Amino acid sequence: MESLDLSRNDLYGEIPSSLSDLTYLSSLDLSYKNLTGKIPSGPQLDTLYSGNPSIYDGNSGLCGPPLRKNCSGDNSTESGNVIRSGNDLEPIFFYFGLGSGFTVAVWVVFFTLLFKKTWRVSYYRLFDRAYDILYVFISVTHRRLARQATED
Repeated sequence: MESLDLSRNDLYGEIPSSLSDLTYLSSLDLSYKNLTGKIPSGPQLDTLYSGNPSIYDGNSGLCGPPLRKNCSGDNSTESGNVIRSGNDLEPIFFYFGLGSGFTVAVWVVFFTLLFKKTWRVSYYRLFDRAYDILYVFISVTHRRLARQATED
């Protein structure tokens, strides 16, 4: 896609950050809509703005560079440190829960196999059978491929 004109329609909300990933875009017009929020940063959108500074006209809710209007909800302190919002912490809690759940599951299996002799014997028999099946499959496949190579 080289040209995208979404001006003068009823679209509203924030500009998706994925729009800055459209590297082949040479023309963009997002003027006179109900767009709000911070303009995504990226070299592609900066280049398009420098070529056509009117691409964001008529959107009073937009803020941030390259516009001169600063975002009031920038979540920054006076020293420039960024304060994390609750939405930023959700991935951290997700990965923490995922890691701790995996760890607990591994330990449960480990201790079960350590203390239940019948389960431990069944577990190792299962792996022995799987190893035998895999060994036979690889041997037969190798033999078949070797036979085909000698026939050709």
